[in-house]
Amino acid sequence: MEILEKIKKIAGNNSVETTEDGKIVLNMGPSHPAMHGIVKIYLTLEGEKVSDCDVEIGYLHRGFEKTCENINYNQVVPYTDRLNYVSPFINNVGYALAVEKLMGVKTPERCDYIRTVMSEISRITDHLTCIGANAMELGAFTVYFYLINAREELYKLGDYVAGGRITPNYTRIGGVAKDLPEDFAQKTQEAFKVLEKNLSDTEKLLSRNRIFYDRLKDTGKITKEEAVSYSFTGPMIRACGVDYDVRKDSPYLVYDRFDFEIPVCSDGDNYARYLVRLEEIKQSVSIVRQALKQIPKGPISSRDFSVALPSKEETYSNIEALMAHFKLTFEGPKPPKGEIYFPVEGGNGELGFYIISDGTHKPWRVRVRPPCFPITSALSRLIKGGYVADIIATFGQINMIGGELER
Repeated sequence: MEILEKIKKIAGNNSVETTEDGKIVLNMGPSHPAMHGIVKIYLTLEGEKVSDCDVEIGYLHRGFEKTCENINYNQVVPYTDRLNYVSPFINNVGYALAVEKLMGVKTPERCDYIRTVMSEISRITDHLTCIGANAMELGAFTVYFYLINAREELYKLGDYVAGGRITPNYTRIGGVAKDLPEDFAQKTQEAFKVLEKNLSDTEKLLSRNRIFYDRLKDTGKITKEEAVSYSFTGPMIRACGVDYDVRKDSPYLVYDRFDFEIPVCSDGDNYARYLVRLEEIKQSVSIVRQALKQIPKGPISSRDFSVALPSKEETYSNIEALMAHFKLTFEGPKPPKGEIYFPVEGGNGELGFYIISDGTHKPWRVRVRPPCFPITSALSRLIKGGYVADIIATFGQINMIGGELER
């Protein structure tokens, strides 16, 4: 009760809510810096230990799915950028693949390689942001600068290819907006040199750092069985010992042509999640390097004018191409009636798009499976029984992305 008296003294005229047994009731967020401004945790504390909590979301809901019902299929692409805005290329690709499967469209081989390369670069930026931001919240500010500087080099690559750092709007149904620049492979290797140096420095600063290790080890812990029951995917499930990865278990694009490993830890705590993400960055670098060696020449979009826009030259010289350009610009592609679900491996796990078509140029229904939604639903389970300070470490390692979580 002594600590309660001290808190009341500090609070002054502000009331401190308590339960009958003397436990303190506290709101953490949404304005708390570590809550990203969009999550509120209603905590019941016994001293500094969390005896109970309730997690509230919904502060960033933007109506993504309903908006998609009122625009054509290609117009949805910019909105997918804003789901997981830390790895937007993966969202672009996942949505395009779902619509293409619904239409029975096969994209050119070069397009598949380009999509794979940009997706893996996006995955790296996602993991760099997660590790860097979490380290900063735990006091390791230098690491944050190392990783964000490396991320900036990769953002420059995305800008160079698509014309946008954060919201590239790069894919189109049936292809991509533009080809890779001629010197893209060279610039990628230069960016990877910066990345690998900064990543090496980060490992030296963090992996065996006593303070960082103690803050992450055995905090936010969950068993493999519980993680599966909550529908965890991505680094969160792989940190529990389950080697599920959509790129291996349900290969898409050209992932089956690359030699890469799926990092797995079995401890199920925050430190295991950190190690998994660290190794996944290295595996993604390997995938990009293999892809750039294998990438063939050729077209970057489907030659079917009912799906993808004809080239500028064809539009100016061919009446059929001109008509197709006009119709696709104003109406967009028209998939046949039907429904489809297509998953890809996002930065946080399985990102799936479920689409129902009524045969018109607008989707009848678009449903997103955001990987961090089931993870955030388990946040209460992850922090209950731990200390208030552990919430920062756990919330940072689940890598909640508001746009993806609430759509």
